[in-house]
Amino acid sequence: MRLPTQLLQRKADSQKGDYGHIFILAGSRNYSGAALLCAEAAMRSGAGLVTLGVPEGISNAIIKNKLKEIMILPLPQTSNGALSGKAYSKIRDITAKIDILVIGPGLSLDKSTQALARKVIVNINKPMVIDADGLNALGGHPEILRKLKAADKSFILTPHPGEMARLLASTVNNIQKDRTGIARKFSQRYKLTLVLKGHNTVVTGESGDLYINKTGNPGMSSAGSGDVLSGMIAAFLGQGLDSFRAAKYAVYLHGLAGDLAAKEKTQISLIASDIIAKIPEAIKRCR
Repeated sequence: MRLPTQLLQRKADSQKGDYGHIFILAGSRNYSGAALLCAEAAMRSGAGLVTLGVPEGISNAIIKNKLKEIMILPLPQTSNGALSGKAYSKIRDITAKIDILVIGPGLSLDKSTQALARKVIVNINKPMVIDADGLNALGGHPEILRKLKAADKSFILTPHPGEMARLLASTVNNIQKDRTGIARKFSQRYKLTLVLKGHNTVVTGESGDLYINKTGNPGMSSAGSGDVLSGMIAAFLGQGLDSFRAAKYAVYLHGLAGDLAAKEKTQISLIASDIIAKIPEAIKRCR
């Protein structure tokens, strides 16, 4: 697959603001790695700026382990070390300065955090990539999905079959029986882009667009792989691709990077950070 010119060529007089400021709302006491993987993948995929919004209790640890290029916004936290509802005002303030919002990686199932996620999804007027615990916040709340349909902004949802089953109050078995049909119907019903992850990941758009991915391997079925994908999608959105194309190219490159990593590390030893390390080579192969 050849990548679009927007991802391969940059004007000589360009500056970081031309390639998107990605704000990633992620992490909790037990899941700080998810935030880092998402942020690093976004940087490796061409984002001009990346800011991580994380609970204040893990911000120092994040700073020690992050890429030097990533900015950190410490936010109020709950007693469980997850984002608190009190973080909303700071989140609202920074969104005036950003282009794309990613919400979900490692947020946790803390009730206060889940309520915060729903409030952000409904009220912040920015294109969004919703993943992991951001999707869990939508499960059992069909009224939120109806609000997404009515919103004048772009949404990309990236569920695995279990998360998709929760969104639809269904079962994994039912989802897997008709992955393409269910994904397509969901995208058109709620006017969003859906990435239904798994073997032959399905990407569908609100206008009926469909892409079934053929890259990737079973070694990518490990912690953090989905966080990497969310960061890549956000980076491509920030570089000007529409939601469907951003998701399609990110899914393809994510799988290709995983295939390149598996050749070097083997499938059994493949971890998410290996995928990030192979993003540049994957991009080179798609020129």
